[in-house]
Amino acid sequence: MAASAPLPVDLTGLCLQPGAGLARQLYQALRERMLDGRLPGGTRLPASRQLAELLGVSRNTVSRALDQLYAEGYVQARVGDGTYVADLAAGAPLPAAILSSEVRSSALQRLQNFHLPPHLPGPPRAFRVGVPAFDLFPYETWARLAARFWRRPAPALLGYGDPAGDAQLRELIAAYLRSSRGLQCDPGQIVITCGAQQAISLCTQLLLEPGDRVALEDPGYRAAAHAFSVAGARLEGIGIDSEGLDVAALERAGPCRLAYVTPSHQYPTGVTLSLPRRLALLDWADRNDAWIIEDDYDGEYRYSGTPLAPLAALDRGQRVLYVGTFSKIVFPALRLGYLVVPPRLAQAFARRRGVDMRHSDIGTQAVMAEFIAAGHFQRHIRRMRNAARSRRDALLAGWPDQVPGCSALPEVHAGLHLSVRCESLARERELIAAAANVGVEINPLSVQWLPEGRTPPDQRAGLVMGFAAVPERDIFEALHALRRAWGLQA
Repeated sequence: MAASAPLPVDLTGLCLQPGAGLARQLYQALRERMLDGRLPGGTRLPASRQLAELLGVSRNTVSRALDQLYAEGYVQARVGDGTYVADLAAGAPLPAAILSSEVRSSALQRLQNFHLPPHLPGPPRAFRVGVPAFDLFPYETWARLAARFWRRPAPALLGYGDPAGDAQLRELIAAYLRSSRGLQCDPGQIVITCGAQQAISLCTQLLLEPGDRVALEDPGYRAAAHAFSVAGARLEGIGIDSEGLDVAALERAGPCRLAYVTPSHQYPTGVTLSLPRRLALLDWADRNDAWIIEDDYDGEYRYSGTPLAPLAALDRGQRVLYVGTFSKIVFPALRLGYLVVPPRLAQAFARRRGVDMRHSDIGTQAVMAEFIAAGHFQRHIRRMRNAARSRRDALLAGWPDQVPGCSALPEVHAGLHLSVRCESLARERELIAAAANVGVEINPLSVQWLPEGRTPPDQRAGLVMGFAAVPERDIFEALHALRRAWGLQA
């Protein structure tokens, strides 16, 4: 959608008093003009450097005032086109500071409908989903690197850091992605985040307006769906088949502002998006002026064949935002991930990250940078991949030949989990409850679908099982317990 021509800016009478909080004065003066209509919606504000020269103040003063206005929703950044006053007219979305009770209630309701995965006490058990092999992490090495950093940290690292993240860590991530994924990116395109979920949330804040339509895999990663829903987006579920996201169905769905996909190892079905589908999806984004969020949550785990190039590596139109995380290689509690954005979005994302949360923990970033630079990270990846392959093989070899009401286990070429379909929701619940009674964790496939989707309830049923969390011995013991619990021949 083409942007309308910017309105002329009128700052007549705006005068700041020295020594009385210049940034706060500027924020209040601009906010007052926006609310009373002197700076109407659609007005393009001067660049921060120009505004600083016009008012005779520092650029930092202007940036602090604009950051506050941005955080409260009074201004909007249009990537590559400057900063504009938000439309505060009747019927338009209002900033958080003056939201109506109806809008507040709607947002709260969406948050109340968001159910976080339950906190599971104790160490991982078979077949917990979403966690790697904690037992193989080199804790002594990590502790030594952490102690070395904190023994005499550089003073330059102890102040407020770059919102985009530690420079060395971003350089190392860029080098790693070039060698392991074929993704040619510059460190300036990388924003360090507190895990993949924060990266997704940043995308919702900068790429979506309330009412925008977002296409998601269905079934898919529900935490992403909740992030889009809380942002006020309308969700459009797109089916999955043996080649991944059905791009033809996406075309039929009508205009969408954004598509969220897990192409390397679709969550939760485990299929890989085929190359023709990848190219078709990129073409869809170019033709529709849409964005693609590519969540490569467990891309390090590939057990056969050459991994297909990520969408971001094939992207020529700068439409893809690539989400990566250390959670599936190190451990989720680390809360360290990253986002690779097109160059034209880098500054906007870094600024938004700074407003939302000044920066990630400096010590964790520095230790991770040294962990990568010293070669520990690549060695750990190889060890984790070999262990996950062995644990996958243990599950596949020990699974019962036939479980009544369940399809056979699929081939597993990537990732840390698999899913198997059940004939009905009743059978799904029965199998999961029996497993829980003998201490075995299995997740229902049925909860991964969008509630308003067209798929009949019984066709949503299935089991989702992780296989990397525990050693082979524990996997065999869990399988033996399942045979008893499910009334199968031992």
